[in-house]
Amino acid sequence: MKRVWVTGYRSYELGVFNKKDPKIKVIKYCLKNHLQALLENDELDWVISGAQLGVEQWALEAALDLQQDYPVNVSMMVPYQEFANRWNEDNQNHYLTLKEQVDFFGATSNSPYQSPVQLRNYQNFMIQHTDSAIMIYDPEHPGKPKYDFELIQKYQEEKDYDLDLIDFYSLEDAANEYAEAHRPDYFG
Repeated sequence: MKRVWVTGYRSYELGVFNKKDPKIKVIKYCLKNHLQALLENDELDWVISGAQLGVEQWALEAALDLQQDYPVNVSMMVPYQEFANRWNEDNQNHYLTLKEQVDFFGATSNSPYQSPVQLRNYQNFMIQHTDSAIMIYDPEHPGKPKYDFELIQKYQEEKDYDLDLIDFYSLEDAANEYAEAHRPDYFG
């Protein structure tokens, strides 16, 4: 079984504050291309991500889109119960919609948030139950994903675990590719 953990920046870390921000299209385009390449090489059975606002939810959306053409399973994991309770109503509704669409949903703790131990347990669960990771993260611009990045690096010292790192240069390339692919053909 080939399982990939997809994670990265929160939406606010990327300066994305509404669902119509064009950066979302580029990020989902980039993620979809990475996942599709794995699927076409028969290197992917499960896309497993968290539910954080930002890269994780966009990764779930991209994977769900790919289900139309590929036999891929999608899983949303959260570190504790009542994960989205503090979010505004729109974000909670989007979370619940994604939760209903995925093939598997689970929480690594059976109680609401109590301590940072739940977050570390979640990280350990994610790395131990996946074979590789895709991260939208740039070490030159640390943020919340820094902890996942450091965990993966440490894990790689002992285990065979691939990390496909998508940095800001890669996103810029994806933005240019996306713009080219979606440019109107005035001469066609």
